[in-house]
Amino acid sequence: MMAIKVNVREAKTHFYRLLEQAHAGQEIILLKAGKPYARMVPLGQPEKSKRMPGRLAGHIDEAFFEPLPGSELDAWERL
Repeated sequence: MMAIKVNVREAKTHFYRLLEQAHAGQEIILLKAGKPYARMVPLGQPEKSKRMPGRLAGHIDEAFFEPLPGSELDAWERL
């Protein structure tokens, strides 16, 4: 599917129609002064990641669990 090129003024006039086209999978290039300025594309569906117990085994060492220095703890308490 080839991208549709639309100037900003036309895009403001037909925004809802262009939004629906982008949602349907059409790529829309917005032009400002005749030059590509922005692109409208559909958002991808968020992937549902499956929990995998133990997937970080061997990647986290004991230093990860060391207590924070007092200066950093103080900074958190000031929030």
